[in-house]
Amino acid sequence: MKILHIDSNHELMIEQLAAAGHINHEDYSSSKEEIEAKIDEYDGVVIRSRFKIDKQFIDKASNLKFIARVGAGLESIDIPYAESKGIHLIAAPEGNRNAVGEHALGMLLMLFNKLKLADAEVKAGQWNREKNRGLELEGKTVGLIGYGNMGNAFAKKLQGFDCEVLCYDIRPGLGNANARQVSLEELQEKSDILSLHTPWTPQTDKMVNTHFISGFKKPFWLINTARGKSVVTADLVEALKSGKIKGAGLDVLEYEKLSFENLFTAEDMPEPLHYLINADQVVLTPHIAGWTVESKIKLSQTIVDKILKL
Repeated sequence: MKILHIDSNHELMIEQLAAAGHINHEDYSSSKEEIEAKIDEYDGVVIRSRFKIDKQFIDKASNLKFIARVGAGLESIDIPYAESKGIHLIAAPEGNRNAVGEHALGMLLMLFNKLKLADAEVKAGQWNREKNRGLELEGKTVGLIGYGNMGNAFAKKLQGFDCEVLCYDIRPGLGNANARQVSLEELQEKSDILSLHTPWTPQTDKMVNTHFISGFKKPFWLINTARGKSVVTADLVEALKSGKIKGAGLDVLEYEKLSFENLFTAEDMPEPLHYLINADQVVLTPHIAGWTVESKIKLSQTIVDKILKL
């Protein structure tokens, strides 16, 4: 097959596809319009998140057999339209699930042990022990929404901490030895910590809002390594101010651009984001939960393996 690579990935991808007899072309700088002008020449396209693959793009890609996204989700692709054209869709959630699980755990432990604040204070010459007394994960209840690759990976990491792990998913029968599947109502009743592991869909868009937050019986901690648009930031900030949410670890933000490569300028920073940046009980990272040295290799290898199975 003749394959166009729109984003750079680990070199093993080009090497292994070429070794299998495929022709690889790399174009990491052309505009979407320029790519559309030549996409009919290709059997496959490999992308991360440089632009949206919409109906217009798919109509231009008259010979396309597959679209491979080097990442966990396919939300940047018009899935129903691509499938209606017989195009095979490939993603690689297996490639970065371990990285996401480790990152979510790291954020939670950072919040519980006040590592952000304590580090800043010691570096500023302050030695405040009682102020920085932490919490233990043992005995707490962790609720996971979404129990696919990422949710499973995080639940596995939580084993050994002697906490209860609950999971909620729209698909039945997903619970296992690492997490007990429950209704959303039971998860909201019992959870001390909520961690999101859902894709972006119309159902998860703005899911965590004031009404959703008020459904939790206890004040809780929020971890989001999934998609930023699943959380209404202004509502999160109000919950942080009231104490209904005790703290938040956010690897993703509502304000992210589709490409995930940039966020904002100082001049257009939304007020809720300004609050998050300055809040001691909030930890922020730039959409890097699945962005490790190892996951770069695993993601590319997963995509190659799936392409070669076509």
